[in-house]
Amino acid sequence: MTNKQNKKNSKFFEDFSIGDKYLIPSRTQTSGIFSMFQAASGDNDPIHYDIEFCKKRGHPEMLAHGLQVLIQTAAGAGSFPSEVRDSLIGLIEVSGKMLKPVYREDTLYPELIVSKLTSQNTTGIIEMKSLVNNQDNILVFQGFHKYLIKKKLNNV
Repeated sequence: MTNKQNKKNSKFFEDFSIGDKYLIPSRTQTSGIFSMFQAASGDNDPIHYDIEFCKKRGHPEMLAHGLQVLIQTAAGAGSFPSEVRDSLIGLIEVSGKMLKPVYREDTLYPELIVSKLTSQNTTGIIEMKSLVNNQDNILVFQGFHKYLIKKKLNNV
């Protein structure tokens, strides 16, 4: 496939609409994920890694770190990056609130929904609401991502 054909298949800022939805594959928060997050973050607080410590504080299981929950919304785990391969400049902002506890063995169901489109001269900002529900369909995280995307007029 030629470069010109690739650009025809890629989405640019003008191709997005409010309400476009990106489901991210579910992921169970296993002991392995807890360990990998601990290694990557350097966070050694026992609330995340010592079951007895957690139980003494009223938690039924090890408590997931809030950032461990936030990273479940990474757009790269879904189809968004392949759709913007030729137009994505980058992730420019991310934010969120941890609404409910997430424990080891909870399964999380993340999604991103286009909530705002801000046009600029040659680019646009796509704001996506990020939501994470657990296996009981309880909203445990809510936030947003902002992406800087090229407009088609740059890529004729």
